[in-house]
Amino acid sequence: MGVRAAVTLIIVHYHFRPGGIRRVVELATPHLRQALPRLDTVLLVSGEARDAAWNRHFARRLAPVRLRLHTAPELGYFSELSVPAARVRRRVRQQLTRLLAPYTPDNCVVWAHNLGIGRNAILAAELARGCARRRLRLISHHHDWWFDNRWLRVPELRRAGYPGLTAIARTLFPRGTEIRHATINQEDATILAAGPLQPSAWLPNLAAPLPPPARPRATAARRWLHRRLDRDGAPVWLLPCRLLRRKNVAEALLLTRWLRPEAWLVTTGDVSSADELPYFHKLADAARRHRWRLRLGVLQGSEARKPTVPELLAAAEAVLLTSIQEGFGLPYLEAAAASRPLLARELPNITPDLARFGFRFPQAYTEIQIPLDLFDHRAERMRQEKLFARWRRALPAAVRALADTPALLRATRPDQTVPFSRLTLTAQLEVLSLPAARSWECCQKLNPFLRAWRQRAQERQLRVTTWPARADRWLSGRSYARRFVRLLNSPSPPGTQPDARALQAAFIAKKLCAANLYPLLWTKEP
Repeated sequence: MGVRAAVTLIIVHYHFRPGGIRRVVELATPHLRQALPRLDTVLLVSGEARDAAWNRHFARRLAPVRLRLHTAPELGYFSELSVPAARVRRRVRQQLTRLLAPYTPDNCVVWAHNLGIGRNAILAAELARGCARRRLRLISHHHDWWFDNRWLRVPELRRAGYPGLTAIARTLFPRGTEIRHATINQEDATILAAGPLQPSAWLPNLAAPLPPPARPRATAARRWLHRRLDRDGAPVWLLPCRLLRRKNVAEALLLTRWLRPEAWLVTTGDVSSADELPYFHKLADAARRHRWRLRLGVLQGSEARKPTVPELLAAAEAVLLTSIQEGFGLPYLEAAAASRPLLARELPNITPDLARFGFRFPQAYTEIQIPLDLFDHRAERMRQEKLFARWRRALPAAVRALADTPALLRATRPDQTVPFSRLTLTAQLEVLSLPAARSWECCQKLNPFLRAWRQRAQERQLRVTTWPARADRWLSGRSYARRFVRLLNSPSPPGTQPDARALQAAFIAKKLCAANLYPLLWTKEP
């Protein structure tokens, strides 16, 4: 018998900047090495790979498997390219043709991340085309979707050569017996499984409790933070995230000012794209003007000796997660793994999964209710009416009627309330600009759970989520690798092809209901 060929795992993503997808790749790939016994090489394919320190770290985790990098700008975000779509398509096709040429179905697996977010539809289409031509197995791993509060991306998709919903759907859910789809939450997996499609599976992100950093490392991280804040001994509440509108940072600041006024709210990551810069600048300018205890993007920059996120978690008094939209919500698990108290929003597409894993979060909430007189309600209503109308007009005509009425526009009486998350950043900053004692007095009766949390925070007794024993069944590296390989080897039903339009329509109907409408995401301008 001949020796079977070594296998290359090709991992495709627009970039490998700090964030949830990079973390999943970092944690999962070493376990796939065990599940794919002939794995010899991992090839990272992206539009950029600028983090040399992470590249070296990842290579050490993979050893003895070799790590190779292939970067080309046209494989990154389409919005960041300044050349015509036809030229981008030609370059992407040339890149992928050269990359895939050495491989056969026996010696290659392609694992592509977040093609469904639509940041480069040309890459998604050409990758599916290239894999189909060479009959290479492709797992399209969906973390987010372009139609999930990202409708501002429609003009970008049109510029890329996808003028309507049908063209976009066929790119998102391409034909091909070699293609498999994975999602990171059960809600999306259920929608995928309901339609005729190539094999699909729920592949939740992996996580595990880790021993805390050595005391000297945690102490060093605390000192490093205090130097950044110019404060010794000040408590730190950590929001581990990149600076994205959907992270709803102002709500985390409101909670911090109410529950632990002495604390600094610190976010970890940098702005992830040009689309997020206006939000960042407006929030940062307000924080400077009002002297709020807020430090944004503490880990940004090229400093050689920065703490890791686990070290910052160990140094923090509490962790927050105030996102209005997540595909999985890794910080829920990171806080539990680090045995840190967590204050977190319950997201309807994630909460059932966390419960299934066995987690219980004692400081979880659905919304923070705000009375209408804490901000200029008339101005905010006019602002939202204008923004919503403009946003709705930007929707494809076929789905405009599905867009529900936003929360604030349903409030008709002055004694009604509105969730803080359903305000524009302008109105959120108006609430924050009030003395914290005043806004607290107005809001504590509307949110009675906060009184107990405030007492716990002042006494440094916020509760910690324990890591449940049954979580390993879902979240361990071994479980992840087993599900990955099972999906990879799933046979395609004969003659089955995706009804791409119907499948996408099912997703869109879900995403345009009132529960998923947030003014923060209607415009890039805050």
